[in-house]
Amino acid sequence: MFLATRPPEEDGPIYMVNLMKYHEVAQYLDDAGVDKAISGREADDRYNPAKVLNKIGADIVFAGDVLKNHVGTEDWDRIAVVRYATRKSFIDMQSRPDFGEKHVHKAAGMQRTIIVCCRPENEAIDNNGRPDGALSKIVVMVVRQTPDRTAAFAAIPGAANYTAEGTIIGDERQWDTVQFLVVDSEEAATAAVSQLKGCEAGSSFVMTLRVSLDAMTSVMQ
Repeated sequence: MFLATRPPEEDGPIYMVNLMKYHEVAQYLDDAGVDKAISGREADDRYNPAKVLNKIGADIVFAGDVLKNHVGTEDWDRIAVVRYATRKSFIDMQSRPDFGEKHVHKAAGMQRTIIVCCRPENEAIDNNGRPDGALSKIVVMVVRQTPDRTAAFAAIPGAANYTAEGTIIGDERQWDTVQFLVVDSEEAATAAVSQLKGCEAGSSFVMTLRVSLDAMTSVMQ
């Protein structure tokens, strides 16, 4: 309701952070027109909403596969972030027929998902353009429930910090912060994770990602 009723003068860019866990085999309905069994990941690849997003001025600005789940009561397979020009555009997209046609694939492929609505601490990131898909970088991602966002941000020097406005899809937990730390290697990621304080299973997710799209972790020149 907060997204749908935000006054235009208070609206602006918003980042939808998607945590995704796939079915081993996609769960299509009998009338979905899929003629053979495919994996949940393959179903999500078919969903790829980039063309629909471009029509409404939205972009996929971050995507990565999870290499290791360090902390958390669930494991995740893939992370993707979409930047919408406004909160209203996110709401409006849900009723678009072309989005609905694609969403059947996401519904079939996803075992579970969490979507956290975020704003960057560094608002200059809003001006980043579309990322290219030629990257291969290692990123530590931390999602937390915390009463002290300032302390959480200070605990990871050099991270790109995002404040959560709300949890759009998930369980009953409401997430407060999302952070991305670029490192040199998987070994460096493990070392960075070992230094984290206050990240407990049930109230935190900590992951190492291999990232192919990134307009989230720094200001692009």
